[in-house]
Amino acid sequence: MDMPLFPLNVVLFPGMMLPLHIFEPRYREMIERCVQEDIPFGVVLIEEGDEVGGSAKPYPIGTAARIVKVDRLADGGMNITAVGTQRFRILELDNSHSYLSAKVAQYPIVNGSTKAAAEMAYRVRPKIIEYVALLSEASQTELKLDRLPEDPTTLAFLVAIALQVDNRDKQKLLALAGVPEILDRERYLLSCELLLLRYMVETQGDLGEMSSGPTGYIFAN
Repeated sequence: MDMPLFPLNVVLFPGMMLPLHIFEPRYREMIERCVQEDIPFGVVLIEEGDEVGGSAKPYPIGTAARIVKVDRLADGGMNITAVGTQRFRILELDNSHSYLSAKVAQYPIVNGSTKAAAEMAYRVRPKIIEYVALLSEASQTELKLDRLPEDPTTLAFLVAIALQVDNRDKQKLLALAGVPEILDRERYLLSCELLLLRYMVETQGDLGEMSSGPTGYIFAN
């Protein structure tokens, strides 16, 4: 399958909302194509290069994004909202368009209904609850966590979205093949983050302004 690609400094997970401000001509063209043909675009984390101007080398695993809202601006730009749907793997990059595209194959999540996934989800749930509570206290921001999903796959992606870690750590989560592996890695990351947050709370540290997800439009050149 041929898919338009959007290299960004963000890791998109299935189920994650992604607001973008589109103003560079090549990405206006790309989004217009996606709207007209009713097709998704792929969001990939930049491994090398920049978002602005020239080409960027993406990581090989990304997530398809379905456009759910388009607001057209007077200057020709757009504010769009997209939602992550399913993972894919890049097979071959294509530079024949003004924007980057690629031949991709689906990279489905596996083992979401196994006993190992259920057991790992049981171990992760109390950690994410404590994490959000401590993050709220340390950042002096009221962060709300709705009822955690019972489904291990949904929980794995929710935790991945909520974690305030480096994009490289998020990319590693996205690239893991199965739900038990993702949850196990999240358990490790949560344990590390909890140690830091407990120390900050105990020493009355302040993380400044933080949130569990995007708060505004990402400026996508």
